Amino acid sequence: MTMTADETAETDDASPTRRRRGDPVVSLRDMAYEAIKRRIITCDLKPGEVLSEGVLSTELNIGRTPVHQAIDRLAADGLIDVLPRKGIMVKPISLNEIFDIIDVRLVNEAYCVRRVAELAEPADIARLSENLDATWQAAKDREIEAMMNLDRAFHALLAASSRNSMLPDIMGNLHDRSTRLWFISLRSNEHHVRVCEQHAAVVEGIRKRDPDQAEKAIREHIEAFRENIVRQF
Repeated sequence: MTMTADETAETDDASPTRRRRGDPVVSLRDMAYEAIKRRIITCDLKPGEVLSEGVLSTELNIGRTPVHQAIDRLAADGLIDVLPRKGIMVKPISLNEIFDIIDVRLVNEAYCVRRVAELAEPADIARLSENLDATWQAAKDREIEAMMNLDRAFHALLAASSRNSMLPDIMGNLHDRSTRLWFISLRSNEHHVRVCEQHAAVVEGIRKRDPDQAEKAIREHIEAFRENIVRQF
């Protein structure tokens, strides 16, 4: 299927959507989605803030149609509320929703790490260790956004290493809803260091092929996240 000019990123040098030679073609819909999502996750667009598709289109230098499609996708992700006759807004953060997400994460991620401890191959453990090293460096440099991305990547690696084809999608959706909370949580003094220590404990349980130790470590990690978020709220 041929993409229209409004769907494919081929813009001039001044545009933030400019595609470099050799880069894969990326739809403007996806570029708008990623750009708006990043602004929501980093709280540049604040919870409860009313949005305008026209303003977003101008700021991103992307047409209204792909911006509208991105908004629909973000609404499906649970990051934006579309209010009939009122417009669109960044979904507010509620403690009840946070607790619901965390409770579901506890069940799924405990199951996940037990499988990883039993089934992970050396290459899986190596990737987790590389992620952990990069996270320690980001923590040292206090690069909060980099830590947030590495934190999500760590949990995605766990899901991929579980050898369960359903877990990456299930956990990916939960993490989509958790990412801006990770950003808020990681801004807390010293919490970024504790995250590294908690990830290290998970990797150690997996390296020892000890499902009980791995599960204990992931539960402590998620519960510490819950406690930190509650303190900040």
